[in-house]
Amino acid sequence: MEPTGFPYQDEPPKPPKPPTPPAKRIIPRNPLQALIVVAGFVALMFVVEGVDTALGHTLDLHGIWPREADEWDGILWAPLLHAGWDHVTANAVPFLVLGLLTTAGGTGQFLGVTAIIWLFSGFGTFLLGQPGTIHVGASGVVFGFLTFVLVRGLFVRSLPQILIAVVVFAVYGSVLWGVLPNQPGISWEGHLCGAIGGIVAAWLVGRSLKQATRRTTIPG
Repeated sequence: MEPTGFPYQDEPPKPPKPPTPPAKRIIPRNPLQALIVVAGFVALMFVVEGVDTALGHTLDLHGIWPREADEWDGILWAPLLHAGWDHVTANAVPFLVLGLLTTAGGTGQFLGVTAIIWLFSGFGTFLLGQPGTIHVGASGVVFGFLTFVLVRGLFVRSLPQILIAVVVFAVYGSVLWGVLPNQPGISWEGHLCGAIGGIVAAWLVGRSLKQATRRTTIPG
């Protein structure tokens, strides 16, 4: 007896789910690579501090000298220099945590975001800092990572990233007071300009995502 029922029909294959755009990812596509890159930055800070300690802290003289035209290159070196082991350790932990969150869009995006924040923090300190002082430390970059993570979800319209930003704000939000000139001996100029750099970087990431979605291919 033949079985009864509906005739079997081949269902068309479902189209593959489009990949999540890099700007909207929560974790990087290659987490191990991201960890190596961010941890490499942190390790370099400790190596530089070790060399600086061995040389009697003479490397700190290569930090940022505000409005000293002959010392402009301190903009490049200052985030790698620190005023002792306590200083580098205090910056290393948030740099690692927030840096890893910043790598969600990929290593290439992380390096671009870091470069923007690095230069904003450095140039801002160079222009706004008090003459006769030397500014060192990665805290400006850390503040940039913080604001980048806090506002990135808004610019790319990603609810999961906004939720992550809420958690990050709950943990690190209080340090944002460091952008105000209320603590002597603290480079609030670097904090403020680094934070601005993080917002600019997040805006650029959101802008690039919008442009990518509008991009069309024209066959020849």
